[in-house]
Amino acid sequence: MSGGSRIQRTLDWLRPPPRIVDWSIFTAVTIAATTGIVSFLGVTPSWTPVFWIHRVVGLTLVVLLGFKLARVRYRITNTDQWQPTTALSVLTALVAFGTIGTGVAWVFGFNPEIPYFHFLSVHVGLGLTLFALMVVHQRSRFRPPRRVDFDRRRTSMQYSVMLVAGALTYRGQEAINNLLNTPGSERRLTGSRREAGTGNGSFPPTSWVADDPDRIDLSEWSLTITGAVERPRQLPYDELSPETREEALLDCTSGWYTVQEWRGVRVDDVLDAVGPETDAAYVRFVSVTGYRWSLPIDEARDALLATHVGDEPLRHGHGRPLRLVAPDRRGFQWVKWIDRVEVRHHGDPAQWLVTLISGFTDRD
Repeated sequence: MSGGSRIQRTLDWLRPPPRIVDWSIFTAVTIAATTGIVSFLGVTPSWTPVFWIHRVVGLTLVVLLGFKLARVRYRITNTDQWQPTTALSVLTALVAFGTIGTGVAWVFGFNPEIPYFHFLSVHVGLGLTLFALMVVHQRSRFRPPRRVDFDRRRTSMQYSVMLVAGALTYRGQEAINNLLNTPGSERRLTGSRREAGTGNGSFPPTSWVADDPDRIDLSEWSLTITGAVERPRQLPYDELSPETREEALLDCTSGWYTVQEWRGVRVDDVLDAVGPETDAAYVRFVSVTGYRWSLPIDEARDALLATHVGDEPLRHGHGRPLRLVAPDRRGFQWVKWIDRVEVRHHGDPAQWLVTLISGFTDRD
């Protein structure tokens, strides 16, 4: 038997039935989108499985798309057989390969300058678009798997081979990065690459969604500490005592991270000054834009309200006059332009919605 015949027989054995392939692609896209979104929250090694699943499933998706395109290529190349849903299928395939391509390019260190966006954000946007297109595509061509499509032993082996191949491919990519010392070799577990240097100019002034307030006049600004406290207070900027220094890693979901020394006021000292009620459980940090995030009170006590970075006063783009420094949290949770700290009895589920609409409307 020739080598080509062996390869063809291997591919035929690996290829699941058509309906299983279709639903496997949808499942893989769903898992990749879910883990991608969830990964926005993780920065510590305990989150490593989430990132591994995202990468391995993404690479496995390449094989599944190959099986799919091999089956339907004649429908795409022969325009006489185009149906109303064919254009949707072609668009979905293009977005799928765009999503995979930008992800692969990122891990190898490719990071072109794009106006208004970071390159990793393009990958995220394509991924979310792909999920939406897949939902529409599945509805337009809904064909549930049949019992005859399943062979438990063969199906288990097929998907085991594909997942192992995805894991080995990812490990191989890491080895190539390290061997060639590409920019991708310096990534953290989150995929972020390091921005070297110290101070304001060493990392981007990235904002979440539409947050872009006017510069704040410090003579008119004050920090309000209120909520479930015994002694609410307002502190003008010149009454803050930024004496605490702390080195912390800021990992942004735009695909970069930086390690800086921050100087400011410990949240623990702020809380002690106002006296939280005994059943207080959360601390909410609110921006002048309406953006906000809450931390459990014990975690909040370890956080910092920063006025300086690398011995320089914060620039406006980095959150002047106050920015939350929350170790082991992602950058979008480091609230900028803080003017209010609220001690609360309960969490704030609505903060997820606010992260998407803050900056579009006035806070009040």
